[in-house]
Amino acid sequence: LGMMTHLTVGQHEHCDKCYNLHCQVSVQISVSCMVIKCHKNCGASLHMCKEDEHRLLCPNETVRCLNAHYGCPLTMQRHRLAKHLEVCPASVVSCSQEWNRWPISDTDRAFYRNVSENPQAKLDLDTAIALRDQELLFRSIKMKNIFPELMVEDSAPQATSAGVNSPAGEGACSVDYVEFAENGCSVIEGKELSKEERDALARSRDVENIQNYSSWERIFKKEMEGCKETVKNLKRLDEKVEEKEEQESQNFNIAEYNMYLAHNGAMLINFGQLAACTPREKDFVYGNLEPIEIKTIRSFNVPKSYRVKRNYTKDPSCKAKSVHQSVDTADLGVSLEDLPKCDEISATLLCSLEKELKGHLISQGSSTDGLYIDVGTQTYNFASAPFKTNASLADVVADKPLGLYVNTEAESVTRRHNKFSSAFSYMCGHFFRRDEYCSHFRNVHSDIQAGLNGWFQQRCPLAYLGCTFTQTRFHPSGHRGTIKYCQDVNTLVLQPEVPSSLLCESEKTFRNLGCNMDHLSSLPLEILQHIAGYLDSFTLSQLSQVSHLMRDVCSTLLQERGMVSLKWEKKTYSHGGSSWRCRKKVWEFSFVFSTVDTWNFSNIRSMSDHLKTCPFYQREERTQPTALACLGEVRDKQGDEVKHRR
Repeated sequence: LGMMTHLTVGQHEHCDKCYNLHCQVSVQISVSCMVIKCHKNCGASLHMCKEDEHRLLCPNETVRCLNAHYGCPLTMQRHRLAKHLEVCPASVVSCSQEWNRWPISDTDRAFYRNVSENPQAKLDLDTAIALRDQELLFRSIKMKNIFPELMVEDSAPQATSAGVNSPAGEGACSVDYVEFAENGCSVIEGKELSKEERDALARSRDVENIQNYSSWERIFKKEMEGCKETVKNLKRLDEKVEEKEEQESQNFNIAEYNMYLAHNGAMLINFGQLAACTPREKDFVYGNLEPIEIKTIRSFNVPKSYRVKRNYTKDPSCKAKSVHQSVDTADLGVSLEDLPKCDEISATLLCSLEKELKGHLISQGSSTDGLYIDVGTQTYNFASAPFKTNASLADVVADKPLGLYVNTEAESVTRRHNKFSSAFSYMCGHFFRRDEYCSHFRNVHSDIQAGLNGWFQQRCPLAYLGCTFTQTRFHPSGHRGTIKYCQDVNTLVLQPEVPSSLLCESEKTFRNLGCNMDHLSSLPLEILQHIAGYLDSFTLSQLSQVSHLMRDVCSTLLQERGMVSLKWEKKTYSHGGSSWRCRKKVWEFSFVFSTVDTWNFSNIRSMSDHLKTCPFYQREERTQPTALACLGEVRDKQGDEVKHRR
């Protein structure tokens, strides 16, 4: 059927199976047509009726980019698509590099305290990135997930009385259908009316639409009769089912019943149709034991019989009695007001770390079996408690001075790490063009971020005592430049070192021309475009924000150097559902800097020179001779040899 439909469009019976470049079949109506060459000069020869089909495969056919739906405006020949996809502005890649960062330990508090107090130390690469990750961590930790007992209690909804005609009154009156059928629904505002009140209400002229009272009364009577009849039918059906069940208990086959329980017993127990354990009055195993409420927070299988439990569980009657008792600080002789307040950051990170490593909170209990549970609760006293409903750790410490509470050393994420529930795992998340991603990953993550701990950036060996001295050991080969962390865009950037002579000349130019005019803006547009072609994507993104002229200059390089990003917005519907949709397409530059192929050692002084003046390096000079550690053993050995010779 498909071939017949295809032939009716315009393809002939002979042409459908002919693939000969030198076909000599004569032209016949509805049988064959002449052989022609491709008009796009791709070198193909084909029957004329296959020309439309050939356009779908012709390499010289002009087509749109495959990412046209995502914002690429370019059109090109089909054979250029593969090469274009490598530099397509709409082919955007998100960097998914992840790493872990853990809270600081008590042994390193001296260093991190000095870093927090020194503003210059916060500009170091490892410290700046750690502060960025700490801010993301504080935003992600919700206080209600860790300290639910310290949250602000929501006010209980006030019960409002509603009349018969109000929409709220319809939902407020909830009566069982059996009770409604027997007694009728005569509840208004939660109070039952007497017969005199109902008669007075019927005679009152203040009731709206009183002329329809008789019609309403007939409708209500019909509905009441229908409800009564329904109740009677349900009762008859229940009686018939009970009679049928009694007959089947009386007449059942034991073998078939056992086979039925073997296949469907678990399902009946789960749905509550069959008891899992024998009642106490029917089972002699219980004796004088009392039923114990099962409390647990661990997943376990509820015992189906207490016979197995008694084989390895000690007799509960012989167990030492335990008393529930709360332990407080009353024996310290200090009032509650005089007790020191807990630190919100340290306590919250400690509880989060407990959940991250062990899978449960600090104040969570544990059980040894399915019957007994030991609960230990850790309480905290915070100055900022109680917390708001949706408060995060960042909201709680917003008014406090900024400090560093996470390690400056980052570790890579392995496959064994649970990334879905981790509050200490971070992702780069920046977007780049497909041809820029390789440069970003190699320079930022492999060269710089992986070598911050002692290789790319070197700290004083006495940092554990509190020294904050650091130095960068590498610079790009070919030109001088330094790697810095830009807080505005949260990424590492390459800042070239400009000679001081050029800086002096630029300052003089600004003084002469004024602050509203710079030397670059006076150049022709063609020269500005030529200069902008040598800049990296990060510099172009910053230059486009200087002035309208520079924005127009940078916009000419968008298709060549820029990328298209989709801006999404969340739309919420009236029924409560939501969906994400693309609001608009935005052209922008990425934050990748110029590719650095090789790095050279910087001309900096040795770390030993710093140790000569390091305030944490304390010398201890000794004038008395000190015996070596192994010198006493050598003397004893020599004395034993002399005695042996004698």
